[in-house]
Amino acid sequence: MTSASLWEDLKKALSGSEEDYTEISLRKAIFLLSVPMILELVLESVFAVVDIYFVGSLGASAVATVGLTETYLFLLYAIAMGLSFSVTAIVARRIGEKEKDLAGIAAIQSIWIAILSSIPFSIAGIYFSKELLLLMGADEWILNEGYHYMQWMLGGNLIVILLFLINAVFRGAGDAAISMRVLWLANGLNILLDPIFIFGWGPIPAFGITGAAIATNIGRGIGVLFQFWLLFRGGKHIKILKSHLTIEWETIHGILKTSLGGIGQMIVGMTSWIFIMRILSEFGSQTIAAATIALRTMMFTLMPSWGMSNAVATLVGQNLGAGKPDRAEQSVWVTGFCNMCYLVLVSLVYFFLSERIIGIFTSDPKVIIIGSEWLRIVSYSYFVYAWWMAASQAFNGAGDTMTPTKINVIFFWIIQIPLAFTLGKYFEFGYSGVFWAMMLTETSVGIYTLWLFTKGKWKDTKV
Repeated sequence: MTSASLWEDLKKALSGSEEDYTEISLRKAIFLLSVPMILELVLESVFAVVDIYFVGSLGASAVATVGLTETYLFLLYAIAMGLSFSVTAIVARRIGEKEKDLAGIAAIQSIWIAILSSIPFSIAGIYFSKELLLLMGADEWILNEGYHYMQWMLGGNLIVILLFLINAVFRGAGDAAISMRVLWLANGLNILLDPIFIFGWGPIPAFGITGAAIATNIGRGIGVLFQFWLLFRGGKHIKILKSHLTIEWETIHGILKTSLGGIGQMIVGMTSWIFIMRILSEFGSQTIAAATIALRTMMFTLMPSWGMSNAVATLVGQNLGAGKPDRAEQSVWVTGFCNMCYLVLVSLVYFFLSERIIGIFTSDPKVIIIGSEWLRIVSYSYFVYAWWMAASQAFNGAGDTMTPTKINVIFFWIIQIPLAFTLGKYFEFGYSGVFWAMMLTETSVGIYTLWLFTKGKWKDTKV
């Protein structure tokens, strides 16, 4: 690829391409889809890092509030991402079959599902935030001051679900550049509003930790409004018509049936994280704060990998819809190799610079020690974890969401949680034992998922 053609493809990737991803060269298709998906998720992770940077100045308990709230938000993300897997697979399959009208109908039905699924989380967050935080071992400051953060975050959860789902529609259709612009707008606003609402500015009072949640809801809410405008105006590959707004129960049933596996796999993964955080809470708020900072840092570096993996889901879905299963498989091998090379470099950075990285967000010596140890230990699994990301998205893109669910149950519930408790509490290795349990589990799940992918049964999935 010459520098001129590379520049032209980059411009197409950023502005949105009308290419048929089942016909153009595979490397070009991966490039056009991956670039906006990577940039979309990088800015998402930039916001997460900036957010924890501002919150970090409020103390370890404030950071712990964010961490404990996110353990419940992970359940919400599980539903949103599980539905997103289904929506991406169905929309991609319909686009591959050249059925754009059916793709639009599926998009609208997913929005109806999102509205209904958000109600229980809103009720729980607004009325039972203190009880939920107490259940996770929150300290006195969190129960007296920090609980308002959870009220705002869970109370406004519909915004999060819609942001996930509508972007999944655009990605499935191949309009990855639109998803990128939406998150750039939403998270750009979050970054600007964070210090204003946390520390106060002009007529706006300092809301402290609650201000971080207010800024997030405003920024993402504007992003959702932008999504609706783009969806009805029409992208390069999909457009919503007034005729699509009618509830289609058969389509809803199909989305729910396909999404059960996706929701299940995410709930298993997210709830295992809740148990991990509960085990870590036994070692104090500084450990939770360190885990929260380390996780945000890892999310920042993993987002390019998720961007490439999301491209796999779109390519697998569209190529299976076009009757090209071999091309679908090849997209996974090419993307997985690129993913592996990138994450090996990240592992090296973590090994040599972990303390400096954690030190950006906190001056607490103990938090720096714990957080840097997490980065070093868990990153040892990145070499294999890269292939897990690509292979699992191949299953999801094909619509076979149940296979990753079963894998997650075995490795994250049956193996990781008992192992973390045994190493951390029973053998008294403390938080280090928990970190090693996570590394061993993630290495094992990567190897097994890749082996299962090579069997090829996912190619026969119908959606």
